[in-house]
Amino acid sequence: MPKAKDAAPPEGFRYQPDVLPADEERALVEHIRGLPLKEFEFHGYVGKRRVLSYGWHYDFTERRLHPVDQIPTFLLPLRDRAAAFAGVAPESLPHALVTEYGPGATIGWHRDKGVFDDVIGVSLLSPCVFRLRRKAGTRWERFSLTAEPRSAYLLRGPSRTEWEHSIPAVDALRYSVTFRTLLADG
Repeated sequence: MPKAKDAAPPEGFRYQPDVLPADEERALVEHIRGLPLKEFEFHGYVGKRRVLSYGWHYDFTERRLHPVDQIPTFLLPLRDRAAAFAGVAPESLPHALVTEYGPGATIGWHRDKGVFDDVIGVSLLSPCVFRLRRKAGTRWERFSLTAEPRSAYLLRGPSRTEWEHSIPAVDALRYSVTFRTLLADG
């Protein structure tokens, strides 16, 4: 079980260790290492992490989604596991984002764009601290846990719409695969 700091998990947040076996993780990592990942770009800023979107790509300049290559076959079993964990049909997860975090890479405080609904992330290769926060008057409510390799988290409802999340600098190479549902009017 994750070690929580400061508060109870936000409403709509779920975490589960060991959503996939180590041999499947190794196979996924081998596939991911061969992908044409590109530096994350956000309004002229280039992040330390590298990414590749499937199904849909969010363009931060145009503030809208664009269709891109379909989710590849090697990611479909992982999508099935993520869907089962979240209690949704696999087909309701048309977007996948593969992210590589090199040592020292971070992701700052943010909420996923409003075109997305549920967010399901799967951690691979090494752990990270996954932090959530929400402004409550003059203070912040906070929740943190260590997302272990082969674990999954779900952001749904208030944990998705009211709370921000971030990952401080990772110590070792880490990959994540994030699947998202789309809002009906997104």
